Amino acid sequence: MSGGRDTLWGMTTPTAGAVEQAGDVDPGASLGLPASGAGSLSSWRARVAALIADWAVAMIVAAGLFGTRVLRGHDWRSVTPSGVFLVETALMSALTGSSIGMLLARIGIVRLDRRPLGWLRALARSLMVSLVLPTVVIGAERRALDDLVLGTVVVNRR
Repeated sequence: MSGGRDTLWGMTTPTAGAVEQAGDVDPGASLGLPASGAGSLSSWRARVAALIADWAVAMIVAAGLFGTRVLRGHDWRSVTPSGVFLVETALMSALTGSSIGMLLARIGIVRLDRRPLGWLRALARSLMVSLVLPTVVIGAERRALDDLVLGTVVVNRR
């Protein structure tokens, strides 16, 4: 560890001390992201709004496909919204870099190495978001555990 930076899975990340020393440095600056506008770090408000929108879409699609028992039943239909959520977020993320909710919130997922997200990372990220815990374990630069593991960050599209 030198200069307030640490290496994690081959990626150089700022240590807690470096983030504290940075003080009023713009979030995302250590990742090379702009302070505002397209490509800047997305806000938590936008991320939560996107997640709520994705879950609402999954509930509506599941109810449309399997009936309203998905909302009040206690059989196999009650887990179909989770499956729809997983498929929707993985498919849309792989194709567009955003889920439906993220498109509505005007945010997207990008890899730090600037390469396309790809099918495997999109599926892995959707699985981790579906498990919830990796999504609520937050590191530096507003990056959840799923972002840290996959080398991604959620940015503004506008």
